[in-house]
Amino acid sequence: MDLQGKVIAALEPRRGTSARGEWVVQSFVIETHDAYPKKMVFEVFGEERLQRFNIQVGQEVNVSFDIDAHEYQGRWFNSIRAFDVRLVDANMGVPPMPQAPDFGPAPAPTAAPAQPSSPAPEAGSADDLPF
Repeated sequence: MDLQGKVIAALEPRRGTSARGEWVVQSFVIETHDAYPKKMVFEVFGEERLQRFNIQVGQEVNVSFDIDAHEYQGRWFNSIRAFDVRLVDANMGVPPMPQAPDFGPAPAPTAAPAQPSSPAPEAGSADDLPF
């Protein structure tokens, strides 16, 4: 799965030792640019990935991740692990807000010849709209 957003927080790395040796994992929070922005916490596991991705607060990134869940003492927890994080070009990241076109100054109004008023449409005709 992929999600694009702005990195709004980088949590402190957590380190430990397992049977395979030392490990490090760091969590990051991104926020989407939807009409109702969403936030997601994801983890990057491994010193080499942390150095390769070089994630900084304020960057616009596209995160490719896997979601998994595990059970601990009768409760379930989600795990969102990033396997790729790519920096998004700032010019291409967020689509610009649409703006009204600028047509220049409005032309001066001209006097139009008087038009005869048209008769009112009949009830039930196609022109008889409620709005």
